[in-house]
Amino acid sequence: MGKILYVVGTPIGNMGDMSPRAVETLEQADFIAAEDTRVTVKLLNHFGIKKPMVSYFEHNKHDKGEKIIDRILAGESCAIVTDAGMPCISDPGEDLIKQCEAAGIQTVVVPGPSAVISALAVSGLETGRFTFEGFLSVNKKSRSEHLESLLGEKRTMIFYEAPHKLANTLQDFYTAFGDRKLTIARELTKVHEEIIRTTTAKAAEQFADGSLKGEIVLILEGKKAKDSSEITLEEAVAYAQKLIDGGMRPTDAAKEAAAMAGMKKNDIYKELIE
Repeated sequence: MGKILYVVGTPIGNMGDMSPRAVETLEQADFIAAEDTRVTVKLLNHFGIKKPMVSYFEHNKHDKGEKIIDRILAGESCAIVTDAGMPCISDPGEDLIKQCEAAGIQTVVVPGPSAVISALAVSGLETGRFTFEGFLSVNKKSRSEHLESLLGEKRTMIFYEAPHKLANTLQDFYTAFGDRKLTIARELTKVHEEIIRTTTAKAAEQFADGSLKGEIVLILEGKKAKDSSEITLEEAVAYAQKLIDGGMRPTDAAKEAAAMAGMKKNDIYKELIE
């Protein structure tokens, strides 16, 4: 097994989802690169595996990545795992794969559970085409730009979110996209698993108090094809102007009109000030 990086999927909540091949790989690898060794040691103990580990996460990935590569080039095999699910997906393991490619190191995937695909499968939304958008930035400008870039997205969109930020994200969804179908997948494969099929408007109101806890995946309906009833830019600008005449600030009026029409705020604001 020398000179190989194994990318090993681990359970996202239920130990029964660990595959025999994944167990065998962890048993045979020379060492394990783990996002959080405290989490991974529980997994290893559950399956009676004793193996040296190195921590590999976002804030040490550059230094530790080089050391991992050096060990593999020296003849060892490494298995990389994340705290839950598939490594390298919205995860620093992505960089380690690139380092392996540059160093000519073979990579082997050992598939396992994925919160993205699991949530999509039970969402009740279209699954033929989708886009994974990861976590939204906490930076207000980056967050706004990310959402605006998706206003015309027709594919089903999948996001990860932390429970303490969920209320704000749901409100941002409603503001940016208007009222669309939304599925909230919570605590997948765990005892308190819950699939909530709702809409952005209902969810923004119902969960504004931050009552939903646990690991959360959001699956958002894509933009529907244009039809004859769709609002034009001119109509959206006129609506925004009415809001301004009523005392609303131009930026806020453009934002509300954009949410109503499914357009970019900047397009409406540009028309307002010209």
